[in-house]
Amino acid sequence: METAIHLLTVLLLPLVLRGVINKTKAAFAGRVGPPLLQPFYDVIRLAQKDSVISETTGWVFRAGPVVGLATVLLASLLAPFGRESAPVSFSGDVFLFVYLLALGRFFMAIASLDTGSAFEGMGVTRELTFSALAEPALFFGFLVMASLSRSLSLSEMLGESFGPQWQTSSASLVLVLVSWFIILLAENSRIPFDDPNTHLELTMIHEVIVLDHSGPALAMILYGASVKLLLFCSLIVQMLSPFDSGYALVDAGVFVVETLVLAAFIGVIESTMARLRMPDVPRLLVTACVLSAFGIILLPH
Repeated sequence: METAIHLLTVLLLPLVLRGVINKTKAAFAGRVGPPLLQPFYDVIRLAQKDSVISETTGWVFRAGPVVGLATVLLASLLAPFGRESAPVSFSGDVFLFVYLLALGRFFMAIASLDTGSAFEGMGVTRELTFSALAEPALFFGFLVMASLSRSLSLSEMLGESFGPQWQTSSASLVLVLVSWFIILLAENSRIPFDDPNTHLELTMIHEVIVLDHSGPALAMILYGASVKLLLFCSLIVQMLSPFDSGYALVDAGVFVVETLVLAAFIGVIESTMARLRMPDVPRLLVTACVLSAFGIILLPH
């Protein structure tokens, strides 16, 4: 039962999150905006199209989207949604979680480089530079969670209620929470770090590396990016939610509602903030690392 709920959440919720963000941004702009389920229509439409593949590319270009989607789907099996354990859980799975995401990014990067485009090479450089600055903040946050839970399993680190920890380690958790929210925006190419809808050459980061993909490959990229957004949202929701009913279906419902609220908040952020200048992006990512590091220092001993 718990595994079926988890898989259904991974199948449906990621694209709904993108729809909620788009609807929120449209509401702030005074527009009706696209339908809530528009991301589903986009993925289905792209999956039915033919792919246009350059003659200069090889198997790496074709493998990039497949590996990128497979890695985030595997990572989703390690992350708990609600208070139940994830379908796959073992000691040390937190490291597998992080490096599955890194493996997906690596294959997308080399798939982009396989086109031989200097423009996409510029995007890969930016993407990997910013991700290298974001990973330490994520790891420092996991160190705080591991210290509090005495475990290196995501299900034990994030699957239990954080009520007692908020009473004894609130300073550390707040710092990690702020740090992870910054990383959520950066890793998912959201404003103020990146604009997923931009087509300005000098400001594009993540969108550059997917420009030559089309059809089913682009559908896999869009769905994989949505699953990745769900995974980072789940890290924050699991920390904030004190609710534990003891029933898997109820806990999953609460998790879905809280995740949708977080997606709406992301839409508010994107509607009220301007994009950062490129030199300011590393500064904010380093700030996220410092916040997580101070979270370790402020842990009670």
